[in-house]
Amino acid sequence: MNKELIKQRFAKNLATYNENAKIQRLMAQKLISLIDRTDFDNILEIGCGTGLLTELAIQKFKYKNYYANDFVTECKEYIENIDPNIQFIPFDIEKCIDNTNAKYDLIISNAAFQWIDNPADFINKLFSKLNPCGILLFSTFGKENFREVCLASGETLEYYSRKDYEIMLKKSPHCIEEEIRIEVFKTPKDVLRHIKLTGVNAIEKKIWTKTDLRKFENTYKNLCPSLLTLTYNPLYVKIENK
Repeated sequence: MNKELIKQRFAKNLATYNENAKIQRLMAQKLISLIDRTDFDNILEIGCGTGLLTELAIQKFKYKNYYANDFVTECKEYIENIDPNIQFIPFDIEKCIDNTNAKYDLIISNAAFQWIDNPADFINKLFSKLNPCGILLFSTFGKENFREVCLASGETLEYYSRKDYEIMLKKSPHCIEEEIRIEVFKTPKDVLRHIKLTGVNAIEKKIWTKTDLRKFENTYKNLCPSLLTLTYNPLYVKIENK
Protein backbone atom coordinates (compact mmCIF):
# COMPACT_ATOMS: atom_id res chain seq x y z
CA MET A 1 0.00 0.00 0.00
CA ASN A 2 1.40 3.40 -1.03
CA LYS A 3 1.01 5.42 2.18
CA GLU A 4 2.65 8.50 0.68
CA LEU A 5 0.12 8.54 -2.17
CA ILE A 6 -2.72 8.12 0.32
CA LYS A 7 -1.41 11.07 2.32
CA GLN A 8 -1.12 13.28 -0.77
CA ARG A 9 -4.62 12.47 -2.06
CA PHE A 10 -6.32 13.08 1.29
CA ALA A 11 -4.38 16.31 1.91
CA LYS A 12 -5.42 17.58 -1.50
CA ASN A 13 -9.12 16.90 -0.89
CA LEU A 14 -9.61 17.78 2.78
CA ALA A 15 -11.62 20.90 1.89
CA THR A 16 -14.23 18.82 0.03
CA TYR A 17 -14.32 15.84 2.38
CA ASN A 18 -17.04 16.83 4.85
CA GLU A 19 -19.44 17.89 2.11
CA ASN A 20 -19.10 14.62 0.20
CA ALA A 21 -18.46 12.03 2.93
CA LYS A 22 -22.13 11.22 3.55
CA ILE A 23 -21.56 7.54 4.30
CA GLN A 24 -18.56 8.24 6.53
CA ARG A 25 -20.68 10.69 8.53
CA LEU A 26 -23.38 8.05 9.03
CA MET A 27 -20.69 5.59 10.10
CA ALA A 28 -19.37 8.05 12.68
CA GLN A 29 -22.87 8.45 14.11
CA LYS A 30 -23.27 4.67 14.27
CA LEU A 31 -19.95 4.27 16.10
CA ILE A 32 -20.95 6.76 18.76
CA SER A 33 -24.27 4.94 19.27
CA LEU A 34 -22.40 1.69 20.00
CA ILE A 35 -20.77 3.10 23.15
CA ASP A 36 -22.83 2.94 26.33
CA ARG A 37 -20.29 4.60 28.61
CA THR A 38 -19.75 8.34 28.65
CA ASP A 39 -16.77 8.78 31.03
CA PHE A 40 -13.23 8.12 29.83
CA ASP A 41 -9.92 9.43 31.15
CA ASN A 42 -7.89 9.00 27.97
CA ILE A 43 -9.31 8.74 24.44
CA LEU A 44 -7.27 8.03 21.30
CA GLU A 45 -8.84 8.59 17.89
CA ILE A 46 -7.02 7.07 14.92
CA GLY A 47 -7.38 8.60 11.45
CA CYS A 48 -9.29 11.65 12.66
CA GLY A 49 -9.21 13.42 9.28
CA THR A 50 -11.34 16.56 9.30
CA GLY A 51 -13.00 15.58 12.58
CA LEU A 52 -16.38 14.07 11.64
CA LEU A 53 -16.07 11.57 14.48
CA THR A 54 -14.11 13.93 16.74
CA GLU A 55 -16.92 16.44 16.84
CA LEU A 56 -19.49 13.81 17.83
CA ALA A 57 -17.21 12.22 20.41
CA ILE A 58 -16.41 15.38 22.33
CA GLN A 59 -20.12 16.20 22.48
CA LYS A 60 -21.04 12.82 24.01
CA PHE A 61 -18.07 11.88 26.19
CA LYS A 62 -16.53 13.30 29.32
CA TYR A 63 -12.75 12.89 29.24
CA LYS A 64 -9.48 14.18 30.65
CA ASN A 65 -7.34 13.82 27.54
CA TYR A 66 -8.37 13.48 23.89
CA TYR A 67 -5.64 12.51 21.41
CA ALA A 68 -6.47 12.80 17.71
CA ASN A 69 -4.12 11.06 15.30
CA ASP A 70 -3.73 11.40 11.55
CA PHE A 71 -0.65 11.10 9.37
CA VAL A 72 -2.00 13.90 7.16
CA THR A 73 -0.54 16.85 9.06
CA GLU A 74 -2.95 19.31 7.43
CA CYS A 75 -5.73 17.74 9.54
CA LYS A 76 -4.37 19.55 12.61
CA GLU A 77 -6.06 22.81 11.60
CA TYR A 78 -9.47 21.11 11.33
CA ILE A 79 -9.10 19.47 14.75
CA GLU A 80 -7.94 22.68 16.43
CA ASN A 81 -10.99 24.46 15.01
CA ILE A 82 -13.19 21.88 16.73
CA ASP A 83 -11.38 22.14 20.08
CA PRO A 84 -7.90 23.62 20.59
CA ASN A 85 -7.46 21.45 23.70
CA ILE A 86 -7.40 18.26 21.64
CA GLN A 87 -3.84 16.96 21.28
CA PHE A 88 -3.11 16.26 17.61
CA ILE A 89 -0.62 13.47 16.89
CA PRO A 90 0.78 13.67 13.32
CA PHE A 91 2.31 10.32 12.41
CA ASP A 92 1.55 6.91 10.90
CA ILE A 93 0.38 5.24 14.09
CA GLU A 94 0.68 1.76 12.59
CA LYS A 95 4.45 2.25 12.50
CA CYS A 96 4.75 4.07 15.83
CA ILE A 97 2.28 2.41 18.20
CA ASP A 98 5.07 0.28 19.72
CA ASN A 99 6.95 3.43 20.72
CA THR A 100 4.44 4.61 23.31
CA ASN A 101 3.74 3.35 26.82
CA ALA A 102 0.45 5.26 26.99
CA LYS A 103 -2.75 3.43 27.94
CA TYR A 104 -6.26 4.41 26.86
CA ASP A 105 -9.81 3.86 28.04
CA LEU A 106 -11.23 4.28 24.54
CA ILE A 107 -9.54 3.84 21.17
CA ILE A 108 -11.85 4.80 18.35
CA SER A 109 -11.53 5.13 14.59
CA ASN A 110 -13.91 5.82 11.71
CA ALA A 111 -13.36 4.65 8.12
CA ALA A 112 -9.58 4.41 8.44
CA PHE A 113 -8.63 0.77 9.07
CA GLN A 114 -8.85 -0.07 5.35
CA TRP A 115 -5.57 1.86 5.02
CA ILE A 116 -3.79 -0.35 7.59
CA ASP A 117 -1.22 -2.75 6.09
CA ASN A 118 -1.56 -5.48 8.72
CA PRO A 119 -4.86 -5.10 10.59
CA ALA A 120 -4.54 -8.29 12.66
CA ASP A 121 -1.17 -7.25 14.07
CA PHE A 122 -2.28 -3.64 14.53
CA ILE A 123 -5.46 -4.64 16.41
CA ASN A 124 -3.43 -6.80 18.78
CA LYS A 125 -1.09 -3.91 19.47
CA LEU A 126 -3.99 -1.52 20.10
CA PHE A 127 -5.64 -4.04 22.43
CA SER A 128 -2.45 -4.09 24.51
CA LYS A 129 -2.79 -0.30 24.92
CA LEU A 130 -6.23 -0.55 26.55
CA ASN A 131 -6.72 -0.06 30.25
CA PRO A 132 -8.85 -2.66 32.08
CA CYS A 133 -12.46 -2.30 30.87
CA GLY A 134 -11.15 -0.25 27.94
CA ILE A 135 -12.85 -0.31 24.52
CA LEU A 136 -11.43 -0.54 21.01
CA LEU A 137 -14.07 0.45 18.48
CA PHE A 138 -13.58 1.07 14.79
CA SER A 139 -15.41 1.13 11.49
CA THR A 140 -13.97 0.05 8.18
CA PHE A 141 -15.22 -1.45 4.90
CA GLY A 142 -15.90 -5.03 3.87
CA LYS A 143 -15.43 -7.04 0.68
CA GLU A 144 -18.46 -5.59 -1.14
CA ASN A 145 -17.21 -2.01 -0.84
CA PHE A 146 -17.01 -0.19 -4.20
CA ARG A 147 -17.86 -3.45 -5.95
CA GLU A 148 -19.01 -1.62 -9.09
CA VAL A 149 -15.77 0.34 -9.36
CA CYS A 150 -13.76 -2.82 -8.87
CA LEU A 151 -15.67 -4.65 -11.60
CA ALA A 152 -15.43 -1.70 -13.99
CA SER A 153 -11.77 -0.84 -13.42
CA GLY A 154 -10.13 -3.90 -11.89
CA GLU A 155 -8.76 -1.71 -9.08
CA THR A 156 -9.61 -2.17 -5.41
CA LEU A 157 -8.16 -2.12 -1.92
CA GLU A 158 -7.60 -5.39 -0.09
CA TYR A 159 -10.77 -5.23 1.94
CA TYR A 160 -11.38 -7.79 4.69
CA SER A 161 -14.71 -9.50 5.24
CA ARG A 162 -16.66 -9.86 8.46
CA LYS A 163 -15.49 -13.47 8.60
CA ASP A 164 -11.87 -12.34 8.23
CA TYR A 165 -12.25 -10.07 11.26
CA GLU A 166 -13.99 -12.85 13.21
CA ILE A 167 -10.91 -15.02 12.63
CA MET A 168 -8.54 -12.19 13.62
CA LEU A 169 -10.47 -11.60 16.85
CA LYS A 170 -11.36 -15.13 17.90
CA LYS A 171 -9.38 -14.81 21.16
CA SER A 172 -10.84 -11.42 22.15
CA PRO A 173 -14.35 -10.53 23.41
CA HIS A 174 -15.88 -8.71 20.46
CA CYS A 175 -18.94 -7.99 18.36
CA ILE A 176 -19.15 -7.06 14.67
CA GLU A 177 -21.96 -5.44 12.73
CA GLU A 178 -22.18 -5.16 8.94
CA GLU A 179 -24.17 -2.93 6.60
CA ILE A 180 -24.71 -2.41 2.90
CA ARG A 181 -25.41 1.17 1.87
CA ILE A 182 -26.10 2.18 -1.71
CA GLU A 183 -25.47 5.59 -3.26
CA VAL A 184 -26.98 6.49 -6.66
CA PHE A 185 -25.34 8.72 -9.27
CA LYS A 186 -26.29 10.12 -12.66
CA THR A 187 -23.14 9.17 -14.56
CA PRO A 188 -19.95 7.11 -14.03
CA LYS A 189 -18.02 10.40 -14.05
CA ASP A 190 -20.09 11.50 -11.05
CA VAL A 191 -19.01 8.32 -9.25
CA LEU A 192 -15.36 9.07 -9.93
CA ARG A 193 -15.82 12.68 -8.85
CA HIS A 194 -17.44 11.56 -5.60
CA ILE A 195 -14.56 9.19 -4.87
CA LYS A 196 -12.00 11.86 -5.66
CA LEU A 197 -13.63 14.52 -3.46
CA THR A 198 -13.55 12.20 -0.45
CA GLY A 199 -9.86 11.43 -1.04
CA VAL A 200 -10.33 7.69 -1.38
CA ASN A 201 -8.93 7.39 -4.91
CA ALA A 202 -5.50 6.61 -3.50
CA ILE A 203 -5.04 3.03 -4.67
CA GLU A 204 -3.31 3.74 -7.97
CA LYS A 205 -0.88 6.33 -9.23
CA LYS A 206 -1.51 6.18 -12.99
CA ILE A 207 -3.34 8.92 -14.84
CA TRP A 208 -6.27 7.68 -16.88
CA THR A 209 -6.34 8.32 -20.62
CA LYS A 210 -9.51 9.20 -22.51
CA THR A 211 -9.64 5.57 -23.63
CA ASP A 212 -9.41 4.36 -20.02
CA LEU A 213 -12.22 6.69 -18.98
CA ARG A 214 -14.46 5.70 -21.90
CA LYS A 215 -13.92 2.00 -21.17
CA PHE A 216 -14.73 2.56 -17.49
CA GLU A 217 -17.91 4.48 -18.33
CA ASN A 218 -19.17 1.85 -20.77
CA THR A 219 -18.42 -1.03 -18.43
CA TYR A 220 -20.07 0.75 -15.49
CA LYS A 221 -23.22 1.44 -17.51
CA ASN A 222 -23.40 -2.21 -18.54
CA LEU A 223 -23.06 -3.26 -14.88
CA CYS A 224 -25.78 -0.82 -13.79
CA PRO A 225 -28.19 -0.50 -16.73
CA SER A 226 -31.08 1.02 -14.76
CA LEU A 227 -29.51 2.83 -11.77
CA LEU A 228 -25.85 3.85 -11.50
CA THR A 229 -25.10 2.62 -7.99
CA LEU A 230 -22.04 2.68 -5.76
CA THR A 231 -21.96 0.13 -2.95
CA TYR A 232 -20.57 0.88 0.49
CA ASN A 233 -20.04 -2.02 2.91
CA PRO A 234 -19.41 -0.63 6.42
CA LEU A 235 -18.19 -2.91 9.20
CA TYR A 236 -18.28 -1.95 12.88
CA VAL A 237 -15.93 -3.79 15.22
CA LYS A 238 -16.08 -3.45 19.01
CA ILE A 239 -13.52 -5.12 21.30
CA GLU A 240 -13.55 -4.85 25.09
CA ASN A 241 -10.72 -5.50 27.51
CA LYS A 242 -12.89 -7.26 30.09
